[in-house]
Amino acid sequence: MGKGKLAKFADMAEYPHVFEYPYSVVDDVPFDMKGRWKQDFFGNDNPIVLELGCGRGEYTVGLGRRYTDKNFIGVDIKGARMWTGATEALNEGLKNVAFLRTNIEIIDRFFAPGEVDEIWLTFSDPQMKKATKRLTSTYFMNRYRKFLVPDGLIHLKTDSNFMFTYTKSMVEANHLPVEFMTDDLYHSGMDDDILSIRTYYEQQWLDRGLNIKYLKFRLPQEGELVEPDVEIELDDYRSYNRSKRSGLKTSK
Repeated sequence: MGKGKLAKFADMAEYPHVFEYPYSVVDDVPFDMKGRWKQDFFGNDNPIVLELGCGRGEYTVGLGRRYTDKNFIGVDIKGARMWTGATEALNEGLKNVAFLRTNIEIIDRFFAPGEVDEIWLTFSDPQMKKATKRLTSTYFMNRYRKFLVPDGLIHLKTDSNFMFTYTKSMVEANHLPVEFMTDDLYHSGMDDDILSIRTYYEQQWLDRGLNIKYLKFRLPQEGELVEPDVEIELDDYRSYNRSKRSGLKTSK
């Protein structure tokens, strides 16, 4: 029988590579490692890569296995899910993998300017009702700028046509440099080691015949970011663990 939530949270509290700072404690507990992740935790000067909304941590752990010359931090608020990847990383002795349990809305409180090199957004909730909740909105991009290196990389991997179209429109509206873009990743010729890491839910979507979209772009520090002024058709299916939409057909 698998562990329950309370047992998982108890495990996480003892894991040396898991840091827990949800909204309820972040104002009262300073994060002393801000600006010192490489020195105080990883013990090296390798680039730091974040996975925001890491879920079970499959991508964070998969990247850590493949790229020992980089440091990976999975970020999510749902600790019971994160326990899976955190436990795998601990059991495998992955010294370049850590997890941060917190709200992504306050992610800039945990990293100093220029401390992070790349961000991965893997199957983020498209948040079709409210733009400011989308992890590729200008609301979040301005937060990423606070700790990303100049022209830092952002990777979006999604099953959602809405999220892909919105992000593409945001990138175009702000003239952000695009490294690669495809609406059918596994038939794009770019199915490399990084992109071939498949999460549990990704495999479910692939089995349902859904295309996986991928967008890789850079985020310069200069310039004011603007939201795209476009109407986007809502996704025509109900994805895993996402609530039913209203009767609207499009959204901004």
